[in-house]
Amino acid sequence: MKKLLILVPLLSCMAFANTSVVYEGASGPGFGKHIVFLASDHEYRAEETCPALARILAKHYGFKCTVVFGVDANGCIEAGSSKISGLSALKQADLFFIFARFLNPPAEEMAEIEAYLQRGGPVVGLRTSSHAFKIPGNSTYAKYDFKSKANGFENGFGHQILGNTWVGHYGQNHKQGTRIQIDAAQKQNVILTGVGDNAFCHAGAYVGKPGPDFTVLTHSQPLVSMDPKAEPDTQKPPMPCAWTRSYADKDGDKHRVFHSTQGASEDILDENYRRLIINGTLWALGMETIIKTDLNISFVGPYQPSTFSFGGHAKGVKPADLAGWESPIMPARKAD
Repeated sequence: MKKLLILVPLLSCMAFANTSVVYEGASGPGFGKHIVFLASDHEYRAEETCPALARILAKHYGFKCTVVFGVDANGCIEAGSSKISGLSALKQADLFFIFARFLNPPAEEMAEIEAYLQRGGPVVGLRTSSHAFKIPGNSTYAKYDFKSKANGFENGFGHQILGNTWVGHYGQNHKQGTRIQIDAAQKQNVILTGVGDNAFCHAGAYVGKPGPDFTVLTHSQPLVSMDPKAEPDTQKPPMPCAWTRSYADKDGDKHRVFHSTQGASEDILDENYRRLIINGTLWALGMETIIKTDLNISFVGPYQPSTFSFGGHAKGVKPADLAGWESPIMPARKAD
């Protein structure tokens, strides 16, 4: 009996230690480069969006892509969990891709994020990453909190790195879909190469407040319903929703950032929106010369996204269940 009592917590710890999956590209312009994804939000199915994008970038372009998930005590993916490990991969990363919400990760994981930002690696952020961290004031990493009052790092990671902290919804989320409109002044921007106007996103609009250093690429137009063919809400004129900017490392040097306020797992079903995110990722990596109108953005393996909702993630799925090119994202749902 004593042996059993010792073994159970050991197995639990082993499960927690394995919170990531790696997709290894074999060839292409990204071969030899490493993208690290942090995928843990409560509502918009970051745990589906991120591995799907990682597979595209790995299979079609040769990148090594590591996706780090939040998990529960049994090692199963849990939406919005701060139980993460594996961000030591950022030591060798060429890009940090974050889709997270209100996380308070272990100190050793936050240390890896801080070290990455201090050395000035490029960053791509989606949706709730504007409020990626909710960290107590007595923590070493409290300045990353979305309401941070730290001198020189006000409003935390979202504001200082991506450009906006959490401001608010623009329209009624879950009731009003969004049409993504290209900024007329940016039609020749390389990130918009091959991106058609009026992409449809299920995720509702956010309030976006562009800073003087932003290049605003697209705007969100709230619709009157969740129907992709719905009319625009005339009470809600378009709002900035995707932009580029730069942030400064510890030496004051500037580094590339691409941010989009959409990104729910169903949003990337729209080819124009998916192309926008892939192009923005390549631009952040300094690889804009390979962006072409016919860039391959097809899904790799079965992609069957869930409609976003709190508590709506697929249960009982471990990161290892998403390994390889052909495992479904996500596997068939298991009973709660």
